[in-house]
Amino acid sequence: MSRKIALDANTPAPVTAPADTQRALYFKVAVRLVPLLIVCYVVAYLDRINVGFAKLQMQDALGFSDAVYGLGAGIFFIGYFLFEVPSNLLLQRVGARKTITRIMVLWGITGCAMATVSSPAAFYVLRFLLGVFEAGFFPGVVYFLSQWFPRSRRGQILGLFMTGFPIAGMIGGPVSGWAMSHLAGVAGLAGWQWLYIVEAAPAVLLGIVTWFTLSDDIERARWLTEAERDTLRHALREEGHDAGARHAGQLRQVIADPKVYLMSFAYFTFICGTYALSFWLPTVLKVAGATSVERIGWLSAIPYGIAAIGMVLICRNSDRLLERRWHGALAALAGAIALSLLPLLAHDLTATIVLLTIASITVFVTIPLLWSLASDYFAGSPAAAAAIAFVNSLGLLGGFASPFAMGWLKTLSGTLNSGLYLMTALLALGACGMLCMRAGARENG
Repeated sequence: MSRKIALDANTPAPVTAPADTQRALYFKVAVRLVPLLIVCYVVAYLDRINVGFAKLQMQDALGFSDAVYGLGAGIFFIGYFLFEVPSNLLLQRVGARKTITRIMVLWGITGCAMATVSSPAAFYVLRFLLGVFEAGFFPGVVYFLSQWFPRSRRGQILGLFMTGFPIAGMIGGPVSGWAMSHLAGVAGLAGWQWLYIVEAAPAVLLGIVTWFTLSDDIERARWLTEAERDTLRHALREEGHDAGARHAGQLRQVIADPKVYLMSFAYFTFICGTYALSFWLPTVLKVAGATSVERIGWLSAIPYGIAAIGMVLICRNSDRLLERRWHGALAALAGAIALSLLPLLAHDLTATIVLLTIASITVFVTIPLLWSLASDYFAGSPAAAAAIAFVNSLGLLGGFASPFAMGWLKTLSGTLNSGLYLMTALLALGACGMLCMRAGARENG
């Protein structure tokens, strides 16, 4: 069982380390933990969304309708929803190292198996299993990082970690286009089949790397000195006192907390917007005039690449001001406006790329901002891991609803317009939900 950092009010606190020493220490911790987790998240997110690129060949090859594609893309999140909380509860018992290793190896094997799909039933089953095996990764990492970094640094760290998904899109587009164009016919496999293999196999290797390199907690980090451990313990102990007054720490009380459902609703809407972009961006570019899969792949890297930079800058500003709600709400509204303009400029490739870039920055950044708010709220609670997983599992139902609704509406209408307008409305509602939340007295705004 993982050892927890003591938050006993009677434990004497060490003298606070100088600011320069703290900055150097947190930089050391970030360098040790975050790059590996970012790479893991890149591969995880790529395995979720590569179905959007595979669609460009797979749909015609297998005769799938847009409704079949949308259901298959979204059913991943049903498996994720069902196994999210159990996976995070298990993480508290066995530690992050074992949990992340298990998750990555199993999802890597399942992701490679996507190359064997030949029917809608097989498509649904493997996408569902991919969700089952990946369940717990994202909230597990959010919880894990909250055990290392205090509130004043958490927004930037979570924002840095969550650059994994725009980086996945930035890398995944060109890689997907290359695999589908240049590996087609190798060993008798189609390009879309190679796409799944090339992008899923690294997860297995990363799972093995995680086993040997990740430290479960501060106490087990042999690369820290005792003085460095004391500094980290002290920062989290101070936070624990404040949070402990707000939270009883019992899961049943977390579930009964109305703010949990408000967070879940806002997260649901932000996830809808995120996966509307992730799953349908290649199709939007194709409609706008990008013809070859290789060109679509390179063009898709533009919105994702700029979004990665924008996310870090916005989250850094949020940390500086210790303000999450207005940052998140205004970003969601800007994303909604950008999505609402896409149908009006659907056949202008340059304008489409500009709008997709704006939407990617603003919609994607809502996720780390909301999780910064949530992790602030649950900090110090013994039920934090379960509470974070509970919010994530409810909100991630948006990952099912968004591609399913857009695929169904596209099948009915022949265009993505109605689906984009639906996502616009949901993001506006999410912005309102974000403004209704407060993490505590220390948050400004």
